[in-house]
Amino acid sequence: MNIIIIEDEKPAARRLQRMLAVLNLEAQQMLHSVEEAINWFQKNEHPDLIFLDIQLSDGLSFEIFEEVPVKSSIIFTTAYDEYALKAFKLNSIDYLLKPLDEDELKVAVDKFINNKPKETDIQVNIDDIRKLLINPIDRKYKKRFTIKVGQHIKIIHTDEIECFYSENKATYIHTNSNRNYLIDHSLEYWQEQLDPEQFYRVNRTYIVHINAIKDIISYTNSRLQLKLHTYNEAEIIVSRERVKDFKNWIE
Repeated sequence: MNIIIIEDEKPAARRLQRMLAVLNLEAQQMLHSVEEAINWFQKNEHPDLIFLDIQLSDGLSFEIFEEVPVKSSIIFTTAYDEYALKAFKLNSIDYLLKPLDEDELKVAVDKFINNKPKETDIQVNIDDIRKLLINPIDRKYKKRFTIKVGQHIKIIHTDEIECFYSENKATYIHTNSNRNYLIDHSLEYWQEQLDPEQFYRVNRTYIVHINAIKDIISYTNSRLQLKLHTYNEAEIIVSRERVKDFKNWIE
């Protein structure tokens, strides 16, 4: 059986590889980002089974299948809350909740071996799960932030934010009053807390608000450059892999 692991946390990928070895299964390839996975799938024969983390370092793993047709069965590895897990229970694709459990891994693998889904079923399931994860029913998103400024606490509403960005391993928000504020957690964390109709992660470094975009300019290698109303500290480029999804988002 040909197996690959797509997981951005390398220690977690190696642990899963060892757990599979106990089941006499070998993961021949480990990939760690959307971009790396797309490049690999375009050049290699697709495996029988993929262990796929949902949130990768450069975006949601579903972006892989916007560029590459799915020809493999998938077992998702996810840290998503219960609202997302309900989707998997209705589909033939299986999931494993992190941290991974050896017994649950064996059950998932046995389920794949005994009841391998058809390729058409896989595509339908991925589309359904993607929609639920990105636009879940009754999902409550972050509406405001409290920022400590000296001896004061400032309240910043999300409609005041032009973008989130990372710099030197720290995360900041930039407001429409042209101010920057340091905040806790990573972009990956905030990506899941923000309303996807209002905010979009254009690359590894930036999440932008739809109302903050002043201009969109064609850029090299089929990418796009964004101009915001007040943020001008660095170029904001929509990565090539995200251009199609970005255009759908702004429509």
